[in-house]
Amino acid sequence: MAVRFWRKWHRWIGFPAAVFLLFAAVTGFLVAFTEFFGEEESLREATRALVSPVTLSTPDMVQRAVAAAVESANRIKAGAPMDKIEVQLKGKQPTVTIFVGLPKGGEDRKLVFDANTGALLRNEDYVDKPFLYRLHSGEAFGDGGLVVAMFWAIALAVMSVTGFYIYFTMRPRRERTGVGKVFW
Repeated sequence: MAVRFWRKWHRWIGFPAAVFLLFAAVTGFLVAFTEFFGEEESLREATRALVSPVTLSTPDMVQRAVAAAVESANRIKAGAPMDKIEVQLKGKQPTVTIFVGLPKGGEDRKLVFDANTGALLRNEDYVDKPFLYRLHSGEAFGDGGLVVAMFWAIALAVMSVTGFYIYFTMRPRRERTGVGKVFW
């Protein structure tokens, strides 16, 4: 009786869970692919073995680079709120990145400056998390999407547990040894 109950629930949960599993698998693959082959990963790999020319004894270079970048950013987006600043000191072209928000909140622009000259290198749209990450987590659909993502995660966990239960209750009773205990 218990096996019949678990099989029934496993089947009922299985079909919608398979749809979410496919969604999570495809978007997860795209996130991993983007992370692995992305520009940021390429920079991390290229600079991993390099030694920074700036030390804790020479912080004035960082102060000058940030001040020059902030001054240049103010010419581009006068008076805009700064969300955060990132400084990349290693590599062929050290950079200062300033993330600028909107006056009433939210993200606006990502301004990348040469740390040595203060020259603007890139002016891009800025969002706190890339769309693909928000899609994978369900956040792209709002708070409801996050709640659905939590439910599909629970459904996938239930599918795994009930699947193991069904598997081990269906296997033959005769004694097997080695790998034959699991793969019958």
